[in-house]
Amino acid sequence: MALTRDYKATVLSRIKRDPKFARALYAEAMNAILDGETEEGLSMLRDLIHAEITFKELARQTGFGEKALHRTLSRRGNPTARTLAKIISAIREDLGFIPRVRVA
Repeated sequence: MALTRDYKATVLSRIKRDPKFARALYAEAMNAILDGETEEGLSMLRDLIHAEITFKELARQTGFGEKALHRTLSRRGNPTARTLAKIISAIREDLGFIPRVRVA
């Protein structure tokens, strides 16, 4: 299902104004990636980057090129564990969020 521009604008706006929502979205992205729902997880990470950190700043923090980051986090992106770890770490630091892992 294609998302409308209004939906994306609403999500980005909420991320910017609501830190709890941003942290919950980050946690949901991690769960999606760990559950094998890579496309959904990368989409949520893209939203966080667009709203919070920007791809330009992410490139500076991770040492990866901005275009490479866009490709890596695209719908068909297939990031390596090393690349994904650097991206996730930069987003986490930007959010000021320290996640806790629980075993269910």
